[in-house]
Amino acid sequence: MMETNRILLRPWNEGDAEALFKYARDPEVGPRAGWPPHKSYAESLQIIRTIFSGEGMWAVIWKETGEPIGCVGYLPSTASNLKIAETECEVGYWIARPYWGMGICTEAMKLVVDYCIRVKGFTTLLGDYFLDNPSSGRVMEKCGFTDTGKETLCASLAIGSDRPVRVLKLDAKFFNKKT
Repeated sequence: MMETNRILLRPWNEGDAEALFKYARDPEVGPRAGWPPHKSYAESLQIIRTIFSGEGMWAVIWKETGEPIGCVGYLPSTASNLKIAETECEVGYWIARPYWGMGICTEAMKLVVDYCIRVKGFTTLLGDYFLDNPSSGRVMEKCGFTDTGKETLCASLAIGSDRPVRVLKLDAKFFNKKT
């Protein structure tokens, strides 16, 4: 587990399905990250069992309530939406709308960046965001990512595969000099 004063990152468990459905059914959340709003508790439970149970996926727990309020993690090259090398990974995140604008994504991403570089040994981290969701890009910038100047389509997304994303990256050498 990884934590800050306000949040804790831990693996998802089936008991989180109710909270996941509560927040993931919001039509403003999923489409910003490339997935459709959840339609049922059963769908949220299935997402936990299949997608969120993989290595590198953590529930973002709001310590004040103990409730999962989002997800953060990384995808290795074999699962990435981007064409990346084995020494690279793709990072991603989402936070429930009541927690937007509080810096929680940035806190969570800083923990994941540190883990990806110091524990997993990735040389480069990449992330992307839809052009109409610039706040997501600002999260990555606050974590040390820089704009690559590239835009691409992510064909494997459930929603938005026809919308361009901007790609940002963080070089582990730069990260190590800053910390």
